[in-house]
Amino acid sequence: MDRPLRWEFPYPSQRAHVFARNVVASSQPLATQAGVEVLRKGGNAVDAALATAITLTVVEPCSNGVGSDLFAIVSDQKGLQGLNASGRSPRALNMQKFEGLESMPISGWDCVTVPGAVSGWVALSDRYGHLPFRDLFESAIQYAHDGFAVGSITARAWDLSIDRLGRYNGFRQHFLSDGRAPKTGELFKRPDLARTLSSIADTKGDSFYQGELASAIVAQSSREGGDFSVEDLRDHEIAWVNPIDQPYNDVRLHEIPPNGQGLAALIALGILQHLDTDSLKPNSADWVHLQAEAMKIAIRAAFDHISDPKYAQTSVEELLDPRSLKKAAETISNRASDLPPLSLPTSQDTVYLTAADKDGQMVSLIQSNYMGFGSGIVIEGTGISMQNRGAGFSLEKAHPNELAGNKRPFNTIIPGFVTKDEQASMSFGVMGGHMQHQGHVQMVTRIYDHGENPQSASDAPRWHLTKDFELILEAGYDPATARKLSDRGHNVSLSNNRDLFGGAQLIYRMEEGYCAASDHRKEGMAAGF
Repeated sequence: MDRPLRWEFPYPSQRAHVFARNVVASSQPLATQAGVEVLRKGGNAVDAALATAITLTVVEPCSNGVGSDLFAIVSDQKGLQGLNASGRSPRALNMQKFEGLESMPISGWDCVTVPGAVSGWVALSDRYGHLPFRDLFESAIQYAHDGFAVGSITARAWDLSIDRLGRYNGFRQHFLSDGRAPKTGELFKRPDLARTLSSIADTKGDSFYQGELASAIVAQSSREGGDFSVEDLRDHEIAWVNPIDQPYNDVRLHEIPPNGQGLAALIALGILQHLDTDSLKPNSADWVHLQAEAMKIAIRAAFDHISDPKYAQTSVEELLDPRSLKKAAETISNRASDLPPLSLPTSQDTVYLTAADKDGQMVSLIQSNYMGFGSGIVIEGTGISMQNRGAGFSLEKAHPNELAGNKRPFNTIIPGFVTKDEQASMSFGVMGGHMQHQGHVQMVTRIYDHGENPQSASDAPRWHLTKDFELILEAGYDPATARKLSDRGHNVSLSNNRDLFGGAQLIYRMEEGYCAASDHRKEGMAAGF
């Protein structure tokens, strides 16, 4: 059914939708402006997305950095192309190191994997970019060298990181001044990172994987008990992939295939299309119940099966088999299911951005350290905060996601894309670890089932299933809805913790130009011309 979008604001809103022929939406205003500047200089949507992403490593370090991973989906006249720029564990890492532990550590060298973001920037620029690679770094280098005013949400997340990471010398030296995090509006300079970004720009990433920066990473790893070798960085490779997809009513949702968790969103939508949820009122107990039950099945499947595809024991095709999805839908009743709790860690820290240009190119891009600043390891003299993606491995014997050397772990970050009638319709994402696949489902159903415009869909209160399947409703839901869900057997609560519900950025394609939206739960904005 073709549902035209409605342009009223049915939920309390702090943002207006942005209509333009060239647009960028991200979680940080300075980064969004960097992308728009590149578009004005003649760059395309990929150039703008990269300038935005690179600037985010400077101005929002509590969620991403040069030591992050990256995934992207690009749409142009040739169709959709996916990029997996996530890194592998060091070759020398093995299960013996973690004997006696029930789960992976979340800080220190043992949870560090090869950062893939820099390789992703290079690959996207080489394949799609119009502007010279170095030009994409101008804003980021300026903010790192001259300083940037720290945003309020960033300042709060920065301060909260001290308890977990303050014991690491590199973290204290690079990110704290006199033992404290910067305050809201305070100017913060990162000269070490400015030099690193200049090196990456000048060498087109070679210094990071086989030059001076690579040598610094390996040397510090050796000094501090890590397992990184020269070969681990030198042999890192990105993977161009065909996005996987799932039809949902008259649209298709596209995701990056595993090792990312986008498959879970596809499973949930594949179940929901058998349950006629498009006829239910958004935010009602019936609507939330069916979505949450479908999501439980999808999350369980994701945690049981998603891994580095080389180690997969169940194929994507099997998990998306239409007969299986229909049978799964038939198991959902009017009562909450009692599925066992999950074991992998979750986090809410990531950056997502999207960009689109007047020629029809659209980019959905996400990069992340995983948990806040990542592992706490900061490479001396460089400002590179190393991610802790290795925390996503399982220590369960024979699990497809079991830790091993030279292996990609389960990865939470997922860029989303929707097509309709085989044409690009929306590039979007909902950053925030375990919220991401849940957020994708909520954005798709609100916009394409109920005609909510992208800003309203973002503004709407969200539901969130924890890894233990507690159902948390964001403030804005009617308490009566919570009571009805509780009566059905859900372990339900209300919360105003905005961190739990992620942050959406969306670009919806119109007949002429785009409608862009940015989440009030983050500092960001959508902008264009």
